Amino acid sequence: MARGSMSQPSSPIKTRHPERNSIAIDDDDVIEKRETRSDASSATLLEMEVADGHQKSDYLDLEKQPGDGSRSRNRLKNTRARLTLWMTLNTVATIAIVFTNKAIFDDPSFRKSQVAFATFHLFITALTLYILSRPLFSLFVPSPMRLRLMLPLATTMCLNVIFQNLSLTYSSITFYQIARILFTPMVALINFLFYQKSMPRNAVYTLIPMCLGVFIISYYEPKSTHHPEAEQTSMLSVFLALTSVCIGSVYTVWIASYQRKYEMNGFQLLFNQAPIGGVLLMILIPWTDTLPTVQMVPVNKWMLVLLSGGLAALINLSQFFIIAGAGAVSSTVVGHVKTCAIVALGWAISKRPVTDRSAFGVILAITSIVM
Repeated sequence: MARGSMSQPSSPIKTRHPERNSIAIDDDDVIEKRETRSDASSATLLEMEVADGHQKSDYLDLEKQPGDGSRSRNRLKNTRARLTLWMTLNTVATIAIVFTNKAIFDDPSFRKSQVAFATFHLFITALTLYILSRPLFSLFVPSPMRLRLMLPLATTMCLNVIFQNLSLTYSSITFYQIARILFTPMVALINFLFYQKSMPRNAVYTLIPMCLGVFIISYYEPKSTHHPEAEQTSMLSVFLALTSVCIGSVYTVWIASYQRKYEMNGFQLLFNQAPIGGVLLMILIPWTDTLPTVQMVPVNKWMLVLLSGGLAALINLSQFFIIAGAGAVSSTVVGHVKTCAIVALGWAISKRPVTDRSAFGVILAITSIVM
């Protein structure tokens, strides 16, 4: 699973109030969260947008604390060093998981095991969150919810993860990552149509070149005549990518709704979803997947599968420290860096010339997300 792992960073723990029925969604928050997710993450998927309500942690307020100035400066310096380390680990892990999952799905044995692979990632996520909730770490306090309340969200999460993996399987890495940029305008559209939430005019203007860039890539990518060794993206790839964007956008909006309605942070919500989603997908495996024969798969492929699970766990952990330590804005910046890096590396690996007609669409889309 694929853009990936599904990281839901934690915000300050709040008391849940199920009796609250109103859902107030701030579209700017949702869009900011979507931009953070534009990193691939894709692919594992396990990277969820939960910047709502996140606040900077206390340790970044050291500049305001009275006392020994030298000691405070040293503590602040150490804190910043740790935060930089987590940002670096998150960026490297997110980029690595996209290319790792792509290498796994290139093996015919795993192309027909999409549901099983998604199940593996969801259980890895659940296990990671369970460990983080234990007294040794105490990063969040679990907040159980009723099964009937979580089923719709968990089902949408499963579809999101599967279609992200399918999109990565049948697309070039560059197209896969660029298509995910559409999450931002799609989330904005859903908020406008169903929640009557509008965007500032300047923000709307930045979405126009973003959509135009993706459209150009979607049109020229299947027609590409670049280097014969480079990957070809078919109309099926475009369909899977756009379907993934639509499902992922609905999931993003619902995440925000659940967090506001039940006053849960990202870790608490994902800890409820992941086990349910894993069980749902596990039931489907006999009817949907053709599992690979263990003896027929090279050892290095199984090592990649284990690496993918480890990277997913690292993304979940590091994303928490980034959001908690630096806030949603810094997390968004990290997301932009990851998107640009994945697109650039994907283009280089595909051996495509800079003169390829899709290049203009790539440049237009990338420019729009940093405007």
